[in-house]
Amino acid sequence: MSTDIWAWVHDVHGDLVDSGQHRLATALAEIAGHAVEGRNDRLDAMYPEAVASARALGLPWVEVFLRHWRLQNLLNKRHQGEAAMAEAVSLLEFAHREETASCPQSVCAVQDFTICHANIDGPGYVTERLAVLEETLERVEPGRACFDCLSREYADTLEDDGRAEQALVHLDRAQSRIKAAGQQVSLAFGHSRASALYRLGRYQDALAAYDTAELAYVSGRRTLDDDDRRKLAVGRAVMLSALGRTELALEQLPSIEEAERYPDIRYRWATAVESLTAAGAYPNDADLGARLAHWVGYLDTAGSHRPCLNLLLIAGRLAVRRGARTVALTLAATGERKLTRLRRTDGVAEQVAAVRAEAEALPVPPLPVPVGELLDWLAGQEVPAEYAADLLAAAHAESTAGAPTGARETDAGQGAAAPVTDLVLNLAGALGGLGHTAAAAELLWARLEQDHEHEHLVGVLAGVLIEAGDGEGVKRLADRLMSRSPADAHWTRARWAAAEGRWAEVGEHCAALLAEDPSRINPRRLAASAATRLGDHATAQRLYQELLEHALPAEGTPPEEQYRTVQQPDLWHLITAATANRDWAAVRSVGARLGIEFESDSGPVDEEWQLVTVRATRDNGSTAELPAVRTGPATARILPVLGAELPLNHRDTVVFGPALLNEPPAEGESGEDWRPAFELLTLLDPAGYTTYWLDGGWPGGDAWGALREALGEAGYGLWAYSNGEYTITDPADEDGALPGVYAALGVPPTASAVEADALLSRLTAAWEHPLSWLDLAETAGVEVARHQGIVDRYGL
Repeated sequence: MSTDIWAWVHDVHGDLVDSGQHRLATALAEIAGHAVEGRNDRLDAMYPEAVASARALGLPWVEVFLRHWRLQNLLNKRHQGEAAMAEAVSLLEFAHREETASCPQSVCAVQDFTICHANIDGPGYVTERLAVLEETLERVEPGRACFDCLSREYADTLEDDGRAEQALVHLDRAQSRIKAAGQQVSLAFGHSRASALYRLGRYQDALAAYDTAELAYVSGRRTLDDDDRRKLAVGRAVMLSALGRTELALEQLPSIEEAERYPDIRYRWATAVESLTAAGAYPNDADLGARLAHWVGYLDTAGSHRPCLNLLLIAGRLAVRRGARTVALTLAATGERKLTRLRRTDGVAEQVAAVRAEAEALPVPPLPVPVGELLDWLAGQEVPAEYAADLLAAAHAESTAGAPTGARETDAGQGAAAPVTDLVLNLAGALGGLGHTAAAAELLWARLEQDHEHEHLVGVLAGVLIEAGDGEGVKRLADRLMSRSPADAHWTRARWAAAEGRWAEVGEHCAALLAEDPSRINPRRLAASAATRLGDHATAQRLYQELLEHALPAEGTPPEEQYRTVQQPDLWHLITAATANRDWAAVRSVGARLGIEFESDSGPVDEEWQLVTVRATRDNGSTAELPAVRTGPATARILPVLGAELPLNHRDTVVFGPALLNEPPAEGESGEDWRPAFELLTLLDPAGYTTYWLDGGWPGGDAWGALREALGEAGYGLWAYSNGEYTITDPADEDGALPGVYAALGVPPTASAVEADALLSRLTAAWEHPLSWLDLAETAGVEVARHQGIVDRYGL
């Protein structure tokens, strides 16, 4: 099998374009880039439609390609393990059917399968991984890119078996075969070599491997992208920190925000930071601990047991170093749970035991006050979060020591008794705030068995489960509540459905709550939000108006009941829903409560307030920041002329959500260039503009301004997308370049393509270098050859 996968993609892409399947063609061209570079939102947005289209069109090879690259993203970028296993097994089977076996991408399903097992328990599945990789490598020619990928996977498997020297030998042999086939190894090949060298303690050689790989890559006229730079940087940070070269390591280390965004660099980032903290070059504080705990929880939920355990051990050792006893013990307990999910525990079981032993050796802090007074004492103090957790854990242990099962409170010998459940709630809150949501949930579950009547316990447990993404736990809790407290069950399910974006289900559960008790406020808020998400603005407006009717007066309502009064966001959401429904009387009425003054007393609100940014989502899942003029409390008129990837265009009036998406300038900072940003909610009044594209030579600022002004007076829109760096070919000098301009022309619904062509021709007739408007000429049915000639002459 010698088919070039990228040549195949190129050919199929062309076929799809020719047959009018433009969206599937775009997905075929872009999905690999989204997968490799971690553009998860864009991949998730395009994947379902693309794979459904491939199936509907009977294109099994395309389906294999799409599913493989999505799995590459799930496994390598998001580090999923058991969460991705069903799809990995399914794709392996599908890719080896008669109709797909010859697809050049089918062999890659083997790599997906082995990576998934590596994420679950790499050392535990060494035998199976090596067997399937050996069989597959025998069938793949060294000149194919798949040979590079599978060879690296084979080396990684040897590393997982503690055979780093053999991994290096294998990589050398594979590289020789790849070069003999006339190809170069990938940049990722250098990462595999560096990894094996690191395992052998050859840190300087590993650094050299990175340098060699990068030099070979860029020497081949290729450019490092952000993903390449990020992975090289974190790899170098690991080696430099191991060598004790802390300043250089810190220069290479990606920011913690980058590690937050890209799970594939988290373990190497934490490895480097562990060395840097030991050298006193990086702060080992509670914030770092909380971040690592969140990452551990992510891997735990994803079913990536071995990576979870590896990262957990770093977090545990760091917690011990900074004296965070409860956090370290919590991590040790999580590690012990993860050990039960591994097939092979040699080497790691001892490390987990060491973390527990060192954590237990840390001193238990003495309580500053009797147990019964601790919660009040903590409320009046500024106590570091991890120390507060230690105090709460000590108080909980003391208050439950020797207590009978089911006891709500005990006398611990220090004066007034402490409500055990209240201590548990606070300890769970502390653990959750430090990133240990699974441990917090476990603590709350145990307490629920003993005190199921506590007024706050169920709500806090539900919140912790939702934050942890524990769907099974939410279902278990809701099922348990349904017979005893149906309202709590519905509310728990509604909150979970909202967290997952299942808005119709949110509405159903909230409707059940409101039918039982119409005076409920938060269920009405959530139901209105769900209706808005579903585009049912009439229902949203009704629910917000009913909320106003059922709300308590602000004056005289105790603090713990203030959530039942009308909040300012309620009014803004109501005014937004009323705007979407064109209920201008309601807009003005609610606006008056907000202190808004309108220019007129009736009719549509269409004023000029300020420049804003409207954030919209493109077809491919990426976001666009669109300049607009705010025309009312919740409306704006779009300024740019836009392409087909957005459902909007020039002068369209839209409704935006009330939440501000960007922080206003701080006091003392200049706000001259700041514009408030809001999320697009719905299109209210389409202006009906049609977009055509202009390309050619830049005429200079004065001429361009005159063109824009003349077109604007005629009702057209013009928006330049190129910047000062855009150049075109100079026909008089094949080695020279001219400044160019690439712009969108918005033709109003009152004008035809023929009229637009004639107007542009007249306004640009005297320009030294002409513009081409090929698509407009084709639509107008005028001479296309002139525009094609401009394209050819100027290299557009």
